[in-house]
Formats: sequence, structure tokens, C-alpha cells
Amino acid sequence: MTVAAIVAAAGRGHRLAAAAPKALVPVAGAPLVVHAVSTVRAAGADVVIVTAPADYVAEVAALVPDAQVIIGGALRQDSVALALRELPPSVDVVLVHDAARGLAPASLVEAVIGAVRAGAEAVVPVVPLSDTVKEVDGSERVVRTLDRSQLRIVQTPQGFARDVLQRAHDGSSGVEMTDDAAMVEALGVAVTTVPGAALAMKVTTPTDLVIAEALVAAEANRVG
Repeated sequence: MTVAAIVAAAGRGHRLAAAAPKALVPVAGAPLVVHAVSTVRAAGADVVIVTAPADYVAEVAALVPDAQVIIGGALRQDSVALALRELPPSVDVVLVHDAARGLAPASLVEAVIGAVRAGAEAVVPVVPLSDTVKEVDGSERVVRTLDRSQLRIVQTPQGFARDVLQRAHDGSSGVEMTDDAAMVEALGVAVTTVPGAALAMKVTTPTDLVIAEALVAAEANRVG
């Protein structure tokens, strides 16, 4: 099976309060988008397409010369839809990865690819919740406490059989969804999970940057 990875890097990342888009913010010595592309390549992606803000396409392309860089859309799912159009016919498996989760380890990417190759039509990495979660109403009053044993935090990369992901985007009808797996779920397709990784955290705020650097340092000490 031929594997393609779509790296979503077109977001501005306003909550990070950085001068450049989030994908260009350095963590552990390199921009997040560089980490993301390097990792999916190392894990076996044959084709890599990166979506970037229109005014940063040249800069991103210079950082990841082994990837195709295109202008992203207004929404994340628009960017993925644009990237799907660029995939060669030979691609069977599609990964959708957030540059904001660029520190995700190659072993996680390999696990997602392996699950799709083993027959799963859609795969997402997940981690269990450690906090109590409560549902609230419009007045911020607690409605109920949810059973966290059945809840998971979803990460990327998410992996799909190409035809399934394409059908999901073709049938989305412009309805905004938070991830591609939700679009696939709307088709009635089963989504399989694999264990996620701490390093696959999403970098969204300045505090996340500090945590990400600490996680990288801890991992380096563990391996060393």
C-alpha cells in the first residue's frame, strides 16, 4: 500500500501569541512543521503534502523540501480537502496529521499505518482522561458527571483508507467538524483506536510550548 501524509499547517495559531504561524514556531530546535514532516517520512509516508497559509507557502516549502506545499483553506477540513485533490492515484492510505502535534513519535505514526494496512478503514490514536469531566448547560450549571472510563482524548496522525476519507469529505456538505474521524463516523464507518503518546500533545498556548520542551528533554534523558 502506498501511504500519503497530509500535514495541516495552515492555522495562524493566534492563541500561541507568536509572530509567525504556529507550524513555524520552533520546539526542540526545529519548527513544528519540520518535526511533523520528518516523522511521517521516517514512519513510511511515500507522499507528503503540507497545507500552509498563502503568505507563508514559500517559507514552509524551504523548510520541508521533500514535501509538496500548497495553500490551505479557511478551515482545517478545507485544507485537507484541497490536499486530497493533489494525491496521486497510487495512494491507498492517507494520514492526516496536525503540525501542532509535530512531536508525535514515529512509532505512533507506524502504529496508525499498520492498523490501516491490517484492514481498519479509519484509525485514531487516543489517550485516557485523568480528570473528572462534567457536562454543563448554557448557564454553566452541571448537568451530569460523565464516565471518564469510556472517554478518550484523540490525537493525530489519524489514518484512513483513501476512498473512505474521500467519501467523508465529499459528503460533508460544508458542516464544520473538529477532525476527520468525525466526518468518517458520519458515514457510519467504524473508527479503530490505537494507544496515543504523550509527545503527540497539541501545541496551542505558550504554556504548551514549555510542556513540549520538557517532554522532549525527558524523552531524551530516558533514551540516553
